[in-house]
Amino acid sequence: MEQIKTRQDLENKVLKCTDCLTKKLNGQDGKKHLVVCGGTGCISSQSLDILAELEKLIKENNLEDRCTVNRVGCFGFCSQGPFVKVFPEDRLYRAVKVKDAARIIEEDVIGGRCITDLLYEDPVTHEKVEKQDDINFYKKQIRIALHGCSLINPEELDEALGFGAFKGLARALTMSQQEVVTEVLNAGIRGRGGAGFPTGRKWQFALDQHNDEKYVVCNGDEGDPGAFMDRSILEGNPVAVIEGMMIAGYAIGAKNGYFYVRAEYPIAVQRLRIAIDELEKAGLLGDNILGSGFSFRCHIRLGAGAFVCGEETALLNSIEGRRGMPRPRPPFPAVKGLWGKPTIINNVETLASVPYILREGAAKFASIGTERSKGTKVFALGGKVNNVGLVEVPMGTTLRELIFDIGGGIPNGKKFKAIQTGGPSGGCLTEKDLDVEIDFDSLVARGSMMGSGGAIVMDEDNCMVDVAKFYMEFICDESCGKCSPCRIGTKRMLEILTKITEGRGEPSDIDDLKELANATKTNSLCALGQTAANPVLSTMANFMDEYVAHTRDHKCPAHVCKKMITYKILEDKCIGCSMCARNCPASAISKTETPSMKNPKMMVYHIDPSKCIKCGVCISNCKFGAITKE
Repeated sequence: MEQIKTRQDLENKVLKCTDCLTKKLNGQDGKKHLVVCGGTGCISSQSLDILAELEKLIKENNLEDRCTVNRVGCFGFCSQGPFVKVFPEDRLYRAVKVKDAARIIEEDVIGGRCITDLLYEDPVTHEKVEKQDDINFYKKQIRIALHGCSLINPEELDEALGFGAFKGLARALTMSQQEVVTEVLNAGIRGRGGAGFPTGRKWQFALDQHNDEKYVVCNGDEGDPGAFMDRSILEGNPVAVIEGMMIAGYAIGAKNGYFYVRAEYPIAVQRLRIAIDELEKAGLLGDNILGSGFSFRCHIRLGAGAFVCGEETALLNSIEGRRGMPRPRPPFPAVKGLWGKPTIINNVETLASVPYILREGAAKFASIGTERSKGTKVFALGGKVNNVGLVEVPMGTTLRELIFDIGGGIPNGKKFKAIQTGGPSGGCLTEKDLDVEIDFDSLVARGSMMGSGGAIVMDEDNCMVDVAKFYMEFICDESCGKCSPCRIGTKRMLEILTKITEGRGEPSDIDDLKELANATKTNSLCALGQTAANPVLSTMANFMDEYVAHTRDHKCPAHVCKKMITYKILEDKCIGCSMCARNCPASAISKTETPSMKNPKMMVYHIDPSKCIKCGVCISNCKFGAITKE
């Protein structure tokens, strides 16, 4: 790796890498270039085997001078992976299997023909879509935090440089520290990790502290169920996050940065380590970076998977080798943080967006989004939605656009019921909120929050009391136990929710639950406890009829809570085929003496409620719709 010692060295290197990458993507080098998704989701679906098979076939067919294959980061459209993209045609193949590698080489690379059955099919028009940007899932997205993901090899520094890496830092190093902080303030970026505190103000607090040692910490402890934004960014373009950390370090006067990443993200950690090593070898990390006198080093600490360590003071305790429990504030970390020194903590997505602000200018970033929420936000869109995946949309995009335009709507013609934003700390939003613009303040005003970006869609088959119970189980497991309002309050809320979903609830339980929720929210020490009741309060506000049905009528309207469900065989539909009885694991189904209306030569069957374990096997095996839940 050649040393990059000055700004001129960097400029020359970037020009060279940009020219090389541009020629590859535009086909100016006369070759075809295949890129294969190397994100965790696609890797779990054998994308690395596809990559290996493509490499083998290229070699066997002596195509090395006509075709290359490369591994890139997450494409985002997780429900359609694994992906193989072909340049310069910009052709995207989805749901690729290992056996398809031979077809891609023979038909596309050698034959020059598009393989139409591997293209995405629009579910409305049923037309095959060849180019990624023409797919509805991608049309409304703007990639800032996800810059370079799915286009560059995350383990190749040259490709990151060819895609704009370190242009932001190079500009920052020509400015004063205050000018850099002011640029971030003018951009209006707010922290993408949860509460949305203005990033520039946090940096200003740390800059104003006079101390011989300061720190920058990257919070990669992504713990929300269903969230994978930070992981995908670190897997797809770790250099961007490192550059963002270095800009922050220069701005506040820090020489060391710590990445706190959960150990369950081995691919992200590996690529982060490779990126740090490559940058050190190139002279872009270490002493006197670009001859500016600025020195900076990056370190990695692995988290053990405690959700509470997403709270910044608990995270600092964990880095220091202490138990991950929050500290009382003030003093705030910007004044007294890691090892008692001024520290700023920003999450992965925030730091990944910082190079764009310095590279393109604060005004360009601020031109995207709403008045009080600038830029874009990455969401992990999951649950009952057709297009599951990672999306980055401008602030101000409506929930309707997110769910129905980008997400493709609800599967199987089901009706939309709610979307949980902000993970366990957020709340449920309903049909009346679909045209609300997504930003920090509008979501909080409706009883939810942006959070780190988890977005779980629910349909008519979801029980909202059961949803509240699910999140409360998670919170109870993850509470550190330091303060009694959270430790005891969440436990008691879970006990009441369990009682209600098991059919033992009483109308008075609703009042007790609401009182506990408000007490926990008001009196807890940290954000985990202060927001723990949000799923309960938001479901009670929007779906009180379900709580009443559970406690007064002892019925679950969605037929989810098992102890309130009764399975019944409909005599007018049962033909007496015995398929349900033969597959019942509890031997709860037996033949009666009643002849079938459909087939008088056979007897209908009956389910014994005392034996039924409510597993649903009978329903899944009945081809005649003769079994129902009541």
